[in-house]
Amino acid sequence: MRRIVLTGGGTAGHVMPNLALIPELKNSWEVYYIGSETGMEREIIRQAGVPYFSIATGKLRRYLSLKNLTDPFLVIKGLTQAYFILRKLRPLVVFSKGGFVSVPVVIAAWLNRIPVVLHESDLTPGLANRLCLPFSRLICATFPETIPFLPAKKSILTGNPIRREIFMGSKEEGLSICGFTKEKPVLLVTGGSLGSVKINRLVRSVLPDLLSIFQVVHICGKGHLDETLKNKRGYAQFEFISTELPSILAAADICLSRAGANFIFELLALKKPTLLIPLSKQASRGDQILNARSFEKQHFSMVLMEEEITEERLVEKIKELYANRLRFTAAMEKSGQQNASAKVIKLLHSLANSSGNL
Repeated sequence: MRRIVLTGGGTAGHVMPNLALIPELKNSWEVYYIGSETGMEREIIRQAGVPYFSIATGKLRRYLSLKNLTDPFLVIKGLTQAYFILRKLRPLVVFSKGGFVSVPVVIAAWLNRIPVVLHESDLTPGLANRLCLPFSRLICATFPETIPFLPAKKSILTGNPIRREIFMGSKEEGLSICGFTKEKPVLLVTGGSLGSVKINRLVRSVLPDLLSIFQVVHICGKGHLDETLKNKRGYAQFEFISTELPSILAAADICLSRAGANFIFELLALKKPTLLIPLSKQASRGDQILNARSFEKQHFSMVLMEEEITEERLVEKIKELYANRLRFTAAMEKSGQQNASAKVIKLLHSLANSSGNL
């Protein structure tokens, strides 16, 4: 069978699109994964039954840190490791979802003359993908607005791969997992794969107001459980949800979320009205703000900027979202944006067929 290597890691956003592709790829490819030694992608990919190779990674920071002096040596070590892994496997193509672990893998593929396909989920390319562009054959974009930021001869609009299992959730099972009833609507709150201290604090501060209308399921991130709310009626909190997520999503009537591209496209596919609170420019490069504004413009979501949040405004916006949920659902139903997995896999097959590695 053909061999393909996937890479990407650091956050769930750099792993989930790969996870969406794996079941389809396994039908006609031998699939391997190169990730970091300690990143969350390690366990996620192993659970998917894919052979996993770990390499050393170093973060490319935009701020002053003593680690900026040592991390370049980790990148060089990771590049060496990736080079010999790829030299041994000899895949026909490498598919990269970004994150700092992907940089040495992409360069190593280029050195081994293996074609690379990048995928950019956010509206503007991240630093890792920008570094990888010269070493890649193609880059897939999720948003139409992304294409002008990319080399014309390398870019192609595919959309965002979405996991099949996200559509297989059971509302009844989701309610049971949370200990909820059918008497009140369900609000799903998530601050992204790593959680958000600010969103956690704000939601818990207005919990009495929210629980008067909703049942609240809160994915708060590792280490962010509040033990004082452990037995709070109508409130269920989890550090991280994996296999149960489709059913949790099926149970949710509306959502409150950060604006990472992968998750908001899953919410779009499931037609879940959402209040987006994008990471501020002080805490990010501003990509989530662009993602959120694009969804707001298309009438898929409401947006509340982090700098504008107060307890009163948060409750007001959540109530407004629920009151207008049918309008948002109707807009999402008319969007015509389909799952990108088939497009990406067709592209990978085409590149493999035309590759000099055959």
